[in-house]
Amino acid sequence: MATKYIFVTGGVVSGLGKGITAASLGRLLKTRGLKVASQKLDPYINVDPGTMSPLQHGEVFVTDDGTETDLDLGHYERFIDENLNKYSNLTTGKVYWNVLNKERQGAYLGQTVQIIPHITNEIKSYIYNLAKSTEADVVITEIGGTTGDIESQPFLEAIRQVGLEQGPENCCYIHVVLVPYISGSDEYKSKPAQHSCKELQGMGIAPNIIVLRADGRVGSDIKRKISMFCNVRPDCVVENLTVPSLYECPLMLESEGLTKAVARQLHLDTPPSDLTEWKELISRIATRSKNVTVALVGKYVKLHDAYLSVMESLYHAGFENEAKVDIKWVDSELLTDQTRCAEEFTDVDAIIVPGGFGDRGVEGMIQSARYARENNLPYFGICLGMQIMVMDFARGVLGYADANSSEFTPDGTHNVIALMPDQQGNIPKGGTMRLGKYPCVTREGSKLRECYAAENIDERHRHRYEFNNDFRAEMEGAGLVIGGTSPDGRLVEAVELPGRDFHVGVQFHPEFKSRPNRAHPLFKAFIAAALKHQQENLPTAHLPAEF
Repeated sequence: MATKYIFVTGGVVSGLGKGITAASLGRLLKTRGLKVASQKLDPYINVDPGTMSPLQHGEVFVTDDGTETDLDLGHYERFIDENLNKYSNLTTGKVYWNVLNKERQGAYLGQTVQIIPHITNEIKSYIYNLAKSTEADVVITEIGGTTGDIESQPFLEAIRQVGLEQGPENCCYIHVVLVPYISGSDEYKSKPAQHSCKELQGMGIAPNIIVLRADGRVGSDIKRKISMFCNVRPDCVVENLTVPSLYECPLMLESEGLTKAVARQLHLDTPPSDLTEWKELISRIATRSKNVTVALVGKYVKLHDAYLSVMESLYHAGFENEAKVDIKWVDSELLTDQTRCAEEFTDVDAIIVPGGFGDRGVEGMIQSARYARENNLPYFGICLGMQIMVMDFARGVLGYADANSSEFTPDGTHNVIALMPDQQGNIPKGGTMRLGKYPCVTREGSKLRECYAAENIDERHRHRYEFNNDFRAEMEGAGLVIGGTSPDGRLVEAVELPGRDFHVGVQFHPEFKSRPNRAHPLFKAFIAAALKHQQENLPTAHLPAEF
């Protein structure tokens, strides 16, 4: 079967949920037995999101091969449960970077380098290379931004050309539009959708399916009007409504007939969608009977998307522990001392400290790690959060009041976190990053081994500084357990405090591999420990009579 290509564009406004629509459709097609690969084309001129502020752009998602990508790729992996690669995210900056490098190397044989064909060919090469590298039956490509944006035009031209090259039976264009509700006249308005489709048609792309983003049912009259004026079949106008959980989106879109319309357009001869497993997931979400509160301590908490994968991983762990996880967002800059920590953490059942870069808010994170250690509160440190745990241990147990990281105090005496010897010198920052999948050996008898139930694991990394081995023997002698190392034993990948239900720090990012129907084992154990802590610390007045 020839590879089929689906392109998801958006109109009217940004933030309509193109990514969730694309991810949900990928899941639905996978349940029909198809191999699906997903991709995001971003119009911004950064080469990748790696150096962009989390407060502006949200988290940076990292693939197995070490590619730093847009957060929408996290949605794709969580929904479709397929690992993505370097062809799954392309930016305007990367397109021009590649084209200009080829021009400098003489690859165009002296031609005048132009938007068409050179820029559009580079974009198309990523689309086709993703299909080739994954051997996918269906490639779903989301175009970032909004139709009509100047910076999106080369991408739209490229996908128009793909439709011409592959033929209408192998390409499907889905346009996601806003249908706003006007309270004064008590009606939904179709005109923005009409104008957006007209704009897209002006670029030479006629949408095959239109997804209407609305808070409620728009009514059959509006759907008929959009069908007629936007030149699509009536059953190809699909509603995408606001649902209680984003994981309900695939079921909602299936009931709206999206998969059926796509299969017809692409001449896909498949069995019906088998949504048994997904329906079981939704049932587990709906029947959760417990509540647990986790304090997420970070420096980017003003934008929750900065910790999107961590947030979703906590929710996934809640699904498997029959618990609703409430996240208390704590700005680490506000944690000036233990008194303030006691105020912030008095009503929480566990503390998680995720990754981050730079020294802002770090002292507050160390205060939170100390509070968890001294009050036997479950603690989970990820990347920087693990380094914070090590710094707190060095200060509170070893007595090194100045213990820190060479990232923050380059000339410090007790930098328990530092660059490895082969990383030092005049090396560009990107050259010292550990990015992507690396193996780890778990220690027998450790909490890490217990959670994974495996000796050898692999996880994704995104960091520069490491546990300083100069302090390793002293730390272990004082009780810190090295729960995981690189296969050669040189790099510390995980640390933990013994005799605790969960007090673990990991140098890697387990949140990138958690799935809604398969919670990551570390997050699952962390939430279980939080629930246990909650039960053991219930006020006596609230205990049942038999207690």
